[in-house]
Amino acid sequence: MSAEEHKKPVFRELQADDHDPEITEISSLCFNCGKDGMTKLLLTKIPFYKEIILMSFECDHCGCKNNEVQSGEKIQEKGVLIRVSVTSPIDLNRQVIKSDYATVKIPEIDFEVPPQSKRGEITNIEGILSRCIAGLEQDQPVRRTLDPESAEKIEAFIQVLIDTKKCEKPFTLIIDDPSGNSFVENLNAPHVDPALTITHFERNKEQDHLVGIYEEELKEIKEEEEEEEETDAVTGDDVTSDTLADEVLHFGTNCPSCNAPCETNMKLTSIPFFKEVIIMATNCEACGHRTNEVKSGSGINEEGVKITLRITDPIDLSRDVLKSETCSMSIPELDFEVGAGTLGGKFTTLEGLLVAMKDQLTGQNPLMCGDSATLALKEKMQEFNEKLDNIISGKTFGCRIVLDDPAGNSYLQNVYAPEADPEMEIVYYQRTFEHNEELGLNDMKLEDYEENE
Repeated sequence: MSAEEHKKPVFRELQADDHDPEITEISSLCFNCGKDGMTKLLLTKIPFYKEIILMSFECDHCGCKNNEVQSGEKIQEKGVLIRVSVTSPIDLNRQVIKSDYATVKIPEIDFEVPPQSKRGEITNIEGILSRCIAGLEQDQPVRRTLDPESAEKIEAFIQVLIDTKKCEKPFTLIIDDPSGNSFVENLNAPHVDPALTITHFERNKEQDHLVGIYEEELKEIKEEEEEEEETDAVTGDDVTSDTLADEVLHFGTNCPSCNAPCETNMKLTSIPFFKEVIIMATNCEACGHRTNEVKSGSGINEEGVKITLRITDPIDLSRDVLKSETCSMSIPELDFEVGAGTLGGKFTTLEGLLVAMKDQLTGQNPLMCGDSATLALKEKMQEFNEKLDNIISGKTFGCRIVLDDPAGNSYLQNVYAPEADPEMEIVYYQRTFEHNEELGLNDMKLEDYEENE
């Protein structure tokens, strides 16, 4: 494989004028006649959605044909639990992205669609109900003949689903997705939607197995790390923060945009009056995608921290800010809030953080600004962007920037340090049970943990 071929994106957008779609052909067994057929694989991606794998099988001996689409998306670090309160027909039109691993529930009618019973799809809440109704009605004629009693019960439940789709009574739709790849539209975007609650959680053993992650793989990785530590101890290599501070580490990875092989650079640095952090940057030569992320060099603090800064001067926008991946951000004057996992970890200026937040909302979310967005939502987004641009350009003063980090690993520069900053308020607080649950602390066993090994 040449260097140029090595740099090509693994998943490319499907285009009609693409003369070289890079189809992979594999000889496969035909289950119809038992002879060898041919399976063709094409790795592509749907714009504004996700990566997919197109598979087509054809047997020249018996003429058997088959095709299938599988998801090529990566499993997120945490699962996602989405709750949406449906109270009007407008809510039924919320756009929904449901992955293969998502469980859909409506507690009010004791309804549940188990994971992997249906392929991942882009639809809306009404579409989910319509598909379930159509699926139940499909075999009703046969049931009425073979099992009239069951057919009557299913007919009654179909009517319940029809009434639910008419939104005659409020109900709650719950999407529980261990892969973290499901999404429900925020109708109040860019503001907070009171009817929509999104919670990220750590997967348990069963959920890891559901998405294809097994403890054996994690155990092998752990054993390899222990072997490396033993090797360092034998050779006398003492890897400390002092040695890492002067060195940039490099390791191979895959591009989060096109999945092509690329390299990530990592460096340990120290923030004055705060702590050590790890800065990671990735630059993909195949598609040009660039990303950077910051992680805390220490563990989770004993207390959470809430930092509030009132912007009174354009120089405030040049303050250094460290936003960890567990930190949420809000602007009360705009009734706007960004969840903890939205922007990831970033070490930048306050202006850079606001610009990144704007890009996340506008450039990378087709449901808010793309062809899928409604005219009313586009107008709301345009109005919000104008207000945000005034803050970024220093034309609007008096608004507050609030950083809330339950892990206590976020920081905003105090320009008066070591004296107190009159425009900045820092509050330390005890985490709630829900905070510890999101951070995975409730499942940690800190005493006698070796007994079960």
